[in-house]
Amino acid sequence: MPVTVTEQQERWDEIVRDPALRDLPYKIETNERGQLVLSPNKNWHSDLQEAVADLLREHAPEGRQPPEYALATPKGIKAPDVVWMSPSRKKEMEATGDPSTLAPEICVEVMSASNTEDEMQEKRALYRDIGAEEVWIVDEDGCIRFFADEEIDRSAIAPNCPRQVD
Repeated sequence: MPVTVTEQQERWDEIVRDPALRDLPYKIETNERGQLVLSPNKNWHSDLQEAVADLLREHAPEGRQPPEYALATPKGIKAPDVVWMSPSRKKEMEATGDPSTLAPEICVEVMSASNTEDEMQEKRALYRDIGAEEVWIVDEDGCIRFFADEEIDRSAIAPNCPRQVD
């Protein structure tokens, strides 16, 4: 049975406080029932996360670009690989609790071998449903695809951002 957003936030608080889970070398998310979903990262994945954050710092410097920012969605807690948020959005997000029920303006997912296109479509929809203006998908080769309601040629928030991570 799916849990409410408040229950998700409470469950996430339990997970964060659990000492056995603190140093796991995995990205941690939950599904709609509050069960843990663990995803191991390869080093190239972390390198792409950093490169995307660098692009955001360069092409949208007025915002913040934290990695793996926990968001409460209708289908569990998700943690986009990188997000971008303006100072005003950050304040709005903080007012919704931790994890936030409001998404940053940009949510970025870096694809890995364990991801499917269906999973990325679902995450794009979840992030958009909770307020993301754009979702970026970065493939293993560093090619960036930009999405709003549908795929777009370039980001409206960072219009000079290249479509390829170096």
